Formats: sequence, structure tokens, C-alpha cells
Amino acid sequence: MTSARPSSTPSPADTPRQMLGGLSPQQFMRRHWQKKPLLIRNAFPGFQPLLSRPELFALAAQESVESRLIVHKPSGWTLKHGPFARTAFPPFKQPRWSLLVQGVDLHLDAAHELLGRFRFVPDARLDDLMISWASDGGGVGPHFDSYDVFLLQASGQRLWRIGRQKDLSLEPDVPLKILSHFEPEEEHLLGPGDMLYLPPRWAHDGIAVGDDCMTYSMGFRVPQRGGLAGELLQRMADEFDDATLYRDPDQAATATPAAMPPALEAFAADGLQRLLAQRTSLACALGEVMTEPKPRVWFDEPGHDWTPGAVALDRRTRMMYDDKHVFINGESFRAGGADARLMRALADQRSLSAARVQRASHDAQALLQDWFEAGWLHRSLAG
Repeated sequence: MTSARPSSTPSPADTPRQMLGGLSPQQFMRRHWQKKPLLIRNAFPGFQPLLSRPELFALAAQESVESRLIVHKPSGWTLKHGPFARTAFPPFKQPRWSLLVQGVDLHLDAAHELLGRFRFVPDARLDDLMISWASDGGGVGPHFDSYDVFLLQASGQRLWRIGRQKDLSLEPDVPLKILSHFEPEEEHLLGPGDMLYLPPRWAHDGIAVGDDCMTYSMGFRVPQRGGLAGELLQRMADEFDDATLYRDPDQAATATPAAMPPALEAFAADGLQRLLAQRTSLACALGEVMTEPKPRVWFDEPGHDWTPGAVALDRRTRMMYDDKHVFINGESFRAGGADARLMRALADQRSLSAARVQRASHDAQALLQDWFEAGWLHRSLAG
């Protein structure tokens, strides 16, 4: 009699998920990511808003929170930036206005956990969770984004019109980037728990249907090549130790003193090439840039002393790694062996059990203590 071969456990990336319409993350990434939209009915069954309208509006009153108020009147569009006093908002029954609150995941654990459901995409690409509240007819006009977005309906209804827009010309003299000649191809009315995925540059227009429409937008980071290169060069230059001085013993007398010497141009080019050849420095700079906390983010000091035990990363902490380094909140650390495996587990799972922390090396525990005292991680009640 032959014994049956034990079945292998499928990885999370290969497991179907209701939030992706029954697709596994692998199938979704292969079929839809940056390719085509996906409408998912009942992606989150029985979904309830993570915070009420008064709580959302109170968040928009805080100095540390990025928020915008958009009103569409017969005379045109207006845009204001927060923080907002309660008296700054139009009456709730006034149609066609919206409040957008950015980065709610930085301020609310439940929002951070919801955003974490989308970590089948690398953390380097995951950006934030924005909540928009709109009165009847409210929206931000037809537009397109340069990034991927999941649009989850939290309460009320919103009608989405989407299309592959060829004409990207914008309305003149408007404080928003509104398409002049929007040509929708599809319409979808979303209710609570429904979700729509849109790839970059798919034009869309979301209009609130009825009162108390609340939509959650899970957005993704799109580094711009020139901007990223500039940030990397700046960080690398700060650490570049090359005191070689320019010399020109063969420079002849010149009748054109304002002309740039070719030898100096070659000297500068050689310096840049030497800088970029520092692959370790480049890796560190990239990790530091991608984990740099957002503006207006600060961390709270702990209210008690450190003792080795279960820990969890603060919701505002960004942590990533590569083959040789660990990156956290704009800093880089060389890591190898058991310590590297421990830190990678912390970055992937965003927590460590008490047993793993207590078995960690002295150096790893010292690093965890430093991060604890900086408010980057906290003691966890989980084992």
C-alpha cells in the first residue's frame, strides 16, 4: 500500500481572498495590477465605517492631519486646506461638497490594520488610507491619478464612472486637476463593502448618491525617477568621503577665460561615477528614503521602562530590509545571521513574540530597546 504524499500548504499569496473577488493575490497582481480595473462586490461583507462622521471631522481639525475641503457651486470649484474649525464646513444638507482626510492610517489603529490587508504589494509601494466624506452629489470631479488605488465604499453610495481617457487636457483656472473632456466607458454604483480597483491613469469620477457617503481610498506610492535620484544623490553625497582635489598642471594660458575647462568637467563626471559605484551606499540611501516618515509625523516616548518581551511596531513606523540591511524610519543598519532574520520577521509581521525577543542577541535587544525608547515600537500584549 502506498502512502499519500502530504499536501503542501498554499502560501498566503496563492490563497483566494473575498476582498479580491475570489482571486488570490498572485492572480490579482498578474491579471489586474497596473493593467485593468476590477469591481469587487461585497469585498468586505458587513463593513462598518472605522470612525463616525463627527470623529472624521474632528480629525480634520488637528494640525498634524492633512485635510482638504472641496465645494462645487454653480459659480465653480473651491479648494481649502485644513486644519478646519467646525464652523468652516457647509451645512451637511448642502449638496456637492466633500471633505478629504489623508493618512488616516497614521492616526487610527483600525485604519492601519485595514491598510495592512493590502500588504500583498510591497511596503515600498503602499502609501496611505484616505477617507472622503461627501454630501449628495459631492465629489472631486473627473480626474486621473498616477498611482494605483482601491476605492472601498464605507457608508452610503457612490457612483463611479471610469474610462481609459486619451484626452488628458484639464479645465483651466480650476484649483483641481479636472479633465476637460471626460469620456466614461463604464458606470458602477458602489454600496457599503463594495470596492473598485483602478490602475494608474484610468480616469474616474466618483459622485455621492444621497447623504453621508464615505469612501476609503487605499493609495500607493509612485517614486518619480528624477526626484528619487535627487534624494539618493543627496544622501549618498553626505556620506561620500573623497577629498581628492582638482589639479591642472598642464593647463595652458587661455584667451577665453570664461570657457569651462574640459578637464574640470571630466573631473566632476568621474566624481559622480565614483559616488554611484558605492553600491552599499546606494542601497542604504534607498532604504532610508523609502522608510523616511511622512511630514507631520512624530513618535511618543514610552510611559514605562524597557523590559524584553513581545513588541509591535508603531503604526507610524516604516520598516523594510534588503539582503544586507534593515531600514527603519529613515535609518539603516547592517544585519546578518540570526539578527537579520529576527529583524526581517519584525518588518514583515510588524511584531515579535516575547520568546523571540528574549532569545535575541545582546546587540539585537539593545537595538530594540533604542527603538522602544524612540517610540518606534511598543510592548505588545500578545505573547
